[in-house]
Amino acid sequence: MSDKADEVAPNAAFQDPTGEGFPRGGEGRLLFWIAVAFSVWQIATAAHLVSVPSQVLRAAHVGFLLLLAFPLVAAARAAPPAGRAFAWLLSAAGVAVAVYQYVEYAPLILRAGDLNGVDIALGVVALVTVFAAAWAIMGPALPIISGCFLLYALFGEYLPAPLDHRGYDFAQVIDQMAYGTEGIYGIPVYVSATYIFLFILFGSFLERAGMIRLFTDVSMGLVGHARGGPAKVAVIASGLMGTISGSGVANVVTTGQFTIPLMKRFGYRAAFAGGVEATASMGGQIMPPVMGAVAFIMAETLGVEYYEVVKAALIPALLYFASAFWMVHLEAGRHGLHGLPRADLPSPLAALRRGWYLILPLAVLVWLLFSGYTPLYAGTIGLSLTVLLILGGSVALGIPSAVLRVVFWIGLGLVAASFFRIGINAILIAAAVLVAANLVVAGGRDTLAVCRDSLAEGARTALPVGVACAVVGVIIGTMTLTGVATTFGQFIVSVGEKSLFLSLLLTMVTCIVLGMGIPTIPNYIITSSIAGPALLELGVPLLVSHMFVFYFGILADLTPPVALACFAAAPIAREKGLKISIEAIKVAAAGFVIPFMAVYTPALMLQEGGPLAAAIGYWPAVAYIVVKTVLAVGLWGAAVIGFLLVRLTLVERLLAAVAAFTLVAALPVTDEVGFALSVILVAWHWLRARRAAPGPAPKVGG
Repeated sequence: MSDKADEVAPNAAFQDPTGEGFPRGGEGRLLFWIAVAFSVWQIATAAHLVSVPSQVLRAAHVGFLLLLAFPLVAAARAAPPAGRAFAWLLSAAGVAVAVYQYVEYAPLILRAGDLNGVDIALGVVALVTVFAAAWAIMGPALPIISGCFLLYALFGEYLPAPLDHRGYDFAQVIDQMAYGTEGIYGIPVYVSATYIFLFILFGSFLERAGMIRLFTDVSMGLVGHARGGPAKVAVIASGLMGTISGSGVANVVTTGQFTIPLMKRFGYRAAFAGGVEATASMGGQIMPPVMGAVAFIMAETLGVEYYEVVKAALIPALLYFASAFWMVHLEAGRHGLHGLPRADLPSPLAALRRGWYLILPLAVLVWLLFSGYTPLYAGTIGLSLTVLLILGGSVALGIPSAVLRVVFWIGLGLVAASFFRIGINAILIAAAVLVAANLVVAGGRDTLAVCRDSLAEGARTALPVGVACAVVGVIIGTMTLTGVATTFGQFIVSVGEKSLFLSLLLTMVTCIVLGMGIPTIPNYIITSSIAGPALLELGVPLLVSHMFVFYFGILADLTPPVALACFAAAPIAREKGLKISIEAIKVAAAGFVIPFMAVYTPALMLQEGGPLAAAIGYWPAVAYIVVKTVLAVGLWGAAVIGFLLVRLTLVERLLAAVAAFTLVAALPVTDEVGFALSVILVAWHWLRARRAAPGPAPKVGG
């Protein structure tokens, strides 16, 4: 096991108590190998080496999550022996539920809706353990919210109209929540047990193979020398990391280990450095092709191909990172922060020449997703190629002849390509041969250790996502059972009848408020379940409304008190998570305009429809809305930071804010007003900056 895996973290942050890995000693080794077994099980089921019913797959997934979660949390918090024993007892209870679902699979189907006493008892155990795991890993907010929904299902009939429902007995509620596919084993857990886990493993393997170094070296070489270079490196590196990892917290603890100290060394305040990294890392959840868990849940919920979600996210994701880049550029100008010396920076071309092969699995993944293959299939192929590259790399180093190395890589490529015709067996045979070869070649055992540790790290990283998916299933189950979402949806529709903007604003506020207590996944599920159908009635395409909620769910993860990415950055920046959260909101502020503009002009998400596309054509509409959004982001960023060419006056900041708002408003003539105000502001500011600039130095002599 790696040194990292042997460390204990008694002072780990409450929001990520498993973040420091596995504890020392026999217990740590046991948990480590359980994590490895978890990953192997998920790969085996994804590749259809092991075929089990969907319900059993979901139950086994939750069982593994609970088996790992409780002991890891207890170890991270340095719990006394009694506390650790209780943690293992809770784990055993969670596993018992999964085993029961497997043993009683057929009988449970036959007596659906008519549970016996044992069914009810184990259903209660399932709910208790899932709630306890969510509380331990993510804090009290999400379990409390989910608990309120559970109480509503049980006792909502006693509430006054229109909040009441017809009433459901205890057994019916337990059946809905703990059995079938509407409660804790609903769509979110199914997606976690299939797509999400595979893509987490994909990112884990690529990170350990050297992708982090490749991304940071390229970022340093491209923008490290520019004004505010260290912060711009953080934005670009985190954006690149987002292409392989959809976890904001994981992005922070990987790229942040390098970028945050770099920013601090070059004059950025600790809170701002942490805020930049947190904001950029959270954007990884919306950055194609490997987006966050929400993207997979969205595709499954809406019944659309995953590439449709990727297509809708592409331009908003690029604009998100562009807005963060712009904000750090302005902040650097405001404080006179310069870049790094060019002589100290790596060459991006040299970095690409050294690590170009690492991009191949990502390129294949993108091609497969946009060719119509399922995320499960694409993820399996992408992961397989990554493993073959890692294992093959150490073998190739031991081949003395360059010609033979070329032949080796060509042969390995042909074997990988044979997957499409022969199936997974070709990959398995090749992997087995490479594993055997790595046992005897120089450095091969270290490579095998990297693969082993990647399996364990992937499983550990999946814990918060999987547990959140399980507990939020209670909310979905309640909405499905009682129809409570309709009540709140009607309220949004009634507001939107007077103003779509007010409905969007209400939806945004709901996301932000929920984000103060819960992470992105449950935030999205709750808000989209309510607002999605309501906004559809107001003429907003369903995918666009869901992306609107998703986007603000990401931004909400930067708001206190539960700002996971900010708290993950806190120990690296050596600053309080709350201060980092405040700075992160400022960095992200310019990006708030993007989803609003996408709703009014769906072409920004590469979706058909909208009056602008009907008037001028689809691709001209795309170009126009992108330009308008960039201008609005630029103006709003300048207003927030108070800098453009020089520091803005109060009047200039107000004018910038008004111009940005008119560009967003999408009312008659507001675009014309916004462009006119933008020209006035830029011209006025340029003249003032020119007058304020120092003149040429006087000549000396002659």
